[in-house]
Amino acid sequence: MTLLQVRDLRVTFRQGDSVTKAVRGVSFDVAKGETVALVGESGSGKSITALSTVNLLPDSAEVEGSILYDGAQMVGADEKELRRVRGNDVSFIFQEPMTSLNPLHTIEKQLGESIRVHQGLEGSAIRARILDLLTKVGIPEPETRLASYPHQLSGGQRQRVMIAMALANGPNLLIADEPTTALDVTIQAQVLELLASIQREEGLAMLFITHDLGIVRRFADRVCVMRHGEIVEEGPTVEIFDDPQHDYTRMLLDAEPDGAPEPVAPDAPEIASTDGLKIWFPIQRGLLKRTVGHVKAVNDATLSVRRGETVGIVGESGSGKTTLALAIMRLISSEGRIVFMGRDIDGLKSRQMRPLRQEMQIVFQDPFGSLSPRMTVGEIVAEGLRLHDTGDARPHREQVADMLREVGLDPEAMDRYPHEFSGGQRQRIAIARAMILKPELVVLDEPTSALDQTVQVQVVELLRDLQRKHGLAYLFISHDLRVVRALSHRIMVMKRGDVVEAGEAAQVFDAPSHPYTRALMAAAFDLQADAAAGV
Repeated sequence: MTLLQVRDLRVTFRQGDSVTKAVRGVSFDVAKGETVALVGESGSGKSITALSTVNLLPDSAEVEGSILYDGAQMVGADEKELRRVRGNDVSFIFQEPMTSLNPLHTIEKQLGESIRVHQGLEGSAIRARILDLLTKVGIPEPETRLASYPHQLSGGQRQRVMIAMALANGPNLLIADEPTTALDVTIQAQVLELLASIQREEGLAMLFITHDLGIVRRFADRVCVMRHGEIVEEGPTVEIFDDPQHDYTRMLLDAEPDGAPEPVAPDAPEIASTDGLKIWFPIQRGLLKRTVGHVKAVNDATLSVRRGETVGIVGESGSGKTTLALAIMRLISSEGRIVFMGRDIDGLKSRQMRPLRQEMQIVFQDPFGSLSPRMTVGEIVAEGLRLHDTGDARPHREQVADMLREVGLDPEAMDRYPHEFSGGQRQRIAIARAMILKPELVVLDEPTSALDQTVQVQVVELLRDLQRKHGLAYLFISHDLRVVRALSHRIMVMKRGDVVEAGEAAQVFDAPSHPYTRALMAAAFDLQADAAAGV
């Protein structure tokens, strides 16, 4: 039986003289107990289509067409009818729980509010319902978490709380908008298994929005492929994956990071190394701030990276990956030996480190957050040139133009601002900012995790090309093991501050020796293995 029926949906945004046709004549159905996936690149209209179902769009949106939920028309419905459906019959799970959960309220208050509004429960009945929900979504010792705030939970726990909120009022349709994108592979696998289990138990229909086709292949019954606001192909998951008809669908399915980096020269010099590196953060309590313990972020980490080499650092959130990289760059304090370009730098003061900053650069996960919205692209990329002497006497604008060309951007765009670019273009700008100083070492901290798979492939190829041209040494931090495999010569696996395994990339991927490494590999690659086996 059809639960959601969308016909000829059109969504247009008008702001002054600007008109954007975000969704153009979309039609699809979702039956009870069925999972339908909307896939496509960023900007294809997936999320807008989902938000249209219960009119969660801003006032600037004009919605035309028909959206029937359980036979009732949602387009043009009054606010009372929409409020009855929202949260009760149709619930949402969003991509980033930290922005969806209120940082000022406890988990109990946020879950209780929804239950109180929609079910009219009070007091102990609300608490009992909250504990039942937290147990169902796999939060350990839920009684101890009721007074917690969102920042006190891990990423996986926050996402489980979001799922609990979505299930609080017994919905019939669950809309999951990129619910696992920001999660580690092991947590991602747990959340997906949880959603599948709840769907089986509750008989929910699910509209699943994602750009990760590995997830779609395992969990969706049918797929709608969107591009530029239109559905270009639709059908059962097996048919779409085994025999795609549209060129765009084939392009999406082929967008998998592959290949390998150029071999490292046998005589390549060592750029950076650590020996017994330890980073412990003190836990201080009381009026006198006495140290009562330590957060052991990194324990006894030893690594080295040579010119033209990529060392991939993998592990779950909180394993110490980024902390280790920041210590190597002397951005946080640490104990142990750090050698950079043949020089011990672990004891250097901030002023002594300043001349070396040009040689070590970092590219962050979120290019939009790391680029100043008040500076043009040209100003952003040239910022380092004003502080450091690269030995290039040409005008800064000319150097910026050459760098933008090298990362695949039009130099004519240097007077535009970051918000005028796509996510992939912004990441290229961030890479250009780091590379223009001609560094020896570049830390890449999750540089592809927020990008579509097609854009991921482009960024991986760009990074390999820049490494080949300039002999760059990379420390590549990521939870996406497919990207790590395509970029890395050697791998280091971290768990709770400890290095549990390290070695050549082929060896670690093909024959992992530590149980934790094997669990990471299973979580990352079992989606493909299960699909191939017909699971």
